[in-house]
Amino acid sequence: MSKVALGLYTYAEFAACAAAFLPVMGVAWHTHRDDPAQRVPGQWMRRFGRTTARLSSMWKFTVEGTPPADIATRPYVVVANHESQADPFLLSFLPWDMRWVAKEELFELPVLGRMMKYGGDIPLRRGARESVVEMMAECRRTLDHGVSVMMFPEGTRSKDANLLPFKPGAFSLAIEAKVPVLPVALAGTHACRPKGSKWFGKASAIARVLEPLSTEGLGPEDAAALADRARSRIAEALPDLRNRTTVRG
Repeated sequence: MSKVALGLYTYAEFAACAAAFLPVMGVAWHTHRDDPAQRVPGQWMRRFGRTTARLSSMWKFTVEGTPPADIATRPYVVVANHESQADPFLLSFLPWDMRWVAKEELFELPVLGRMMKYGGDIPLRRGARESVVEMMAECRRTLDHGVSVMMFPEGTRSKDANLLPFKPGAFSLAIEAKVPVLPVALAGTHACRPKGSKWFGKASAIARVLEPLSTEGLGPEDAAALADRARSRIAEALPDLRNRTTVRG
């Protein structure tokens, strides 16, 4: 099957899954709208990600590493490198609930945007200080309600899958909220859909859960150093992961 045909199939499969999950999430949101953390619709959003990835003949996703024993009862700020628009689908396989910070434009999409709102994900208008303040406040509320928050500290997808510098925002949040940081290394998703490409590719990808980083005893001045520690931990994991991911023909 040609690249275009595979790409069209993937878009059609994505649209079919979204059409099936949107009404379910709408019912879940209305039924549980008194829950500020939106746990039930959020869980349906992650099911949507897993289902879409499993139905795709183009992707093979694997998760490895041991999550913290208390992650079901204690919130974390989860951080990962950002290779591709396929990253959220891979991250949906992580076995705990969390809310994503995502660029505001995604929330304006007709179907996906509504699903993200139902799921309690958090919008950010990049470059707008007021939006950053609102995003950080919403992240703090989410953590205070016992739900982890997922952020991509590079701030954008890498064009070549190489790590970009980590911005300190996620780490300032973790320090302020007094919660640990959980780094996750992603490899292989760049081939699923490189930045700038309209088409999805065939690839295998791995998410590895790494050792958490404590914020105990840290202050605002330590955010940059904590960001560097998380980045170094992810960078150390990537060579082995990339040696085990393949572009599938």
